[in-house]
Amino acid sequence: MRLLILVVCIFFNIVGCQSKQSLFNGHDFSGWEGPLDYFHIEKDAIVGGHLDREIPENFFVCTEKRFQNFDLKLQAKLVGEGANAGIQFRTKRIPNDNEVIGYQADMGTVDEDMPPVMAGDLIWGSIYDESRRNKFIAWADQQLIKKVFKPGDWNDYRIRCQGNHIEIWLNGAKTIDYFEEDPDIEDSGIICLQIHSGPPCQAWYRNIAIEPLD
Repeated sequence: MRLLILVVCIFFNIVGCQSKQSLFNGHDFSGWEGPLDYFHIEKDAIVGGHLDREIPENFFVCTEKRFQNFDLKLQAKLVGEGANAGIQFRTKRIPNDNEVIGYQADMGTVDEDMPPVMAGDLIWGSIYDESRRNKFIAWADQQLIKKVFKPGDWNDYRIRCQGNHIEIWLNGAKTIDYFEEDPDIEDSGIICLQIHSGPPCQAWYRNIAIEPLD
């Protein structure tokens, strides 16, 4: 009986490993494309931005592959005062432009009053609709975010999309449970990592893995 249980456990572990896909090998940009003068690889992480000069525009490094329903997990951190970035999903590039269109799981702080949050509040765990509705479409609860967020350290991000249902977790705490009501919004796309325009800063991303869902 113990042998049978062990075999079953091994089987399901193998199945789980096969369905989960690493999106970044820690060594090069295989499977990704973007402006590599603003992104590099350091310590097994994708690093966007520079600490010695300003970031003139928003820049994104993106997967070559599209995804629809998935469970995405990665770790992220920001370095530098005023740093801002985000993880794009169900996104597409704008032709002949550095910008992209799609959902963004945000990182950083808001720089102006945007009810229900005020200038200086955290935008980690919230959803911004980049280059489309150009606004936050789902806010994370500030008390929760301030409790779980790790300033200057690695933070665990999880983004799950199934149909029109989008869920986000930060360091194990669910921050967003959102249903897209607009049927014209695309339900598939690429995944991108952003460094936002602004002062010298860096956004670090590592352990990027995705599990496609039925």
